[in-house]
Amino acid sequence: MRTFPPEIVKIYEEIRDMKIRGAGRIARAAAMALKMAAEMYTGDDERILEYLSSVASYVGSSRPTAVSLPNALHYVLSRVKLAKRRGVRPLKEVAIRAADQFIEYSLRAVEMIGKIGAGRIKDGDVIMTHCNSTAALSVIFEAWQRGKRIKVYATETRPKFQGHITAKALASKGIPVILIPDSAVRYFMKDVDKVVLGADAVAANGAVVNKIGTSLIALSAHEARVRVFVAAETYKFSPATLFGELVKIEERGAEEVVGEKYLAKNPKVVVRNPAFDVTPPEYIDAIITERGIIAPQAASLVLIEEYGREFGDYLTNITSDMEDEGYVG
Repeated sequence: MRTFPPEIVKIYEEIRDMKIRGAGRIARAAAMALKMAAEMYTGDDERILEYLSSVASYVGSSRPTAVSLPNALHYVLSRVKLAKRRGVRPLKEVAIRAADQFIEYSLRAVEMIGKIGAGRIKDGDVIMTHCNSTAALSVIFEAWQRGKRIKVYATETRPKFQGHITAKALASKGIPVILIPDSAVRYFMKDVDKVVLGADAVAANGAVVNKIGTSLIALSAHEARVRVFVAAETYKFSPATLFGELVKIEERGAEEVVGEKYLAKNPKVVVRNPAFDVTPPEYIDAIITERGIIAPQAASLVLIEEYGREFGDYLTNITSDMEDEGYVG
């Protein structure tokens, strides 16, 4: 079993334990892990790609649902592979530069999503959001900056309460915000004009994988004829789904839901804790990306343009490596 520097292990553990949250932040952390690995690498330049690939498999195994994670890792690794084929040296500099480029692009993408998405928000709109999405918040913040007087309902997002972070961030900007239990979504939907959500993954058919509870919000919005917008960077689109693969839904520990004392006192109670759910494309009006606003059904076109078949094959291989090699911290 391979061991990695403590700095790399720390990033792995913080992603796994949800200290680093949100698909964009996870992706940037993954790119940073490869950058740090390249900076600290002291071996033969011929073997750096093998080493970086092992780091990618390790870090990539931390959260199975966040498609941005393997996509970020591939962004860096693919450029190192191409440089090696072309005889470019030193390869570590290629890796460092690629990681920096991805991080910069990721941050710019969120800014662009905010600028594009804010155009869909009207003055006086009441918005509902869920979990803690940087991209979704960018849309809301930009609309507020443009002088649109809006109000936001933010769900608590149990069991990790990421919605508390969202509510605090909105309040800090002076935006009127009401924090509500997840179970109150349908009750308040009658007061809502638009739903703005983030995404952890977007499938080729336009289905959106996001924090558990998202599909119920979208269903309630569909019932109430409220428009649903998903803010997502294009690197959250899952190329593997272009070839019929499913996005794996992560299930987390029962102690996040009821606590260890409850589990000890009630050993016969089974607790399940899926971290994400899948919202079908027919419940989504549009996906706001850094390249523009698309219909969910156009997701496959973005994937074909961005990645092509070669990346789908790569992602299949790296996912298999994560499962087979059993990397642990």
